[in-house]
Amino acid sequence: MSSIANWAYTSWATLWRPNGKDKYGKVTFSEPVHFLCGYGSELKSGKLDIGSEITIKLVFWTEYADAKKGDFIAIGKHSGDPLSVGADEIKFIKRDEDLFEHIADDYTLITAV
Repeated sequence: MSSIANWAYTSWATLWRPNGKDKYGKVTFSEPVHFLCGYGSELKSGKLDIGSEITIKLVFWTEYADAKKGDFIAIGKHSGDPLSVGADEIKFIKRDEDLFEHIADDYTLITAV
């Protein structure tokens, strides 16, 4: 971990990967993975002809490089089923260069609710 990330990424997040489905068609998940991050949220509202819409996105900043679109993520350290703790699906991943130390790239993991 770069010294800047060590200073900036001080919160925990938990990530689960979908493994497939059980015999009843329910999605199963991997064991949880915990990693350090920073996080925030974005709120957008829009007006359509048929009404208005509000979109809330959780945004995680981290050096954790193994997240994939479709994984589930939650703020904090958790165990068990991701849906029971309110985890959200990762919809977008952005990768940025580590500008100062070139040790590990930074990733932005974005959900949409």
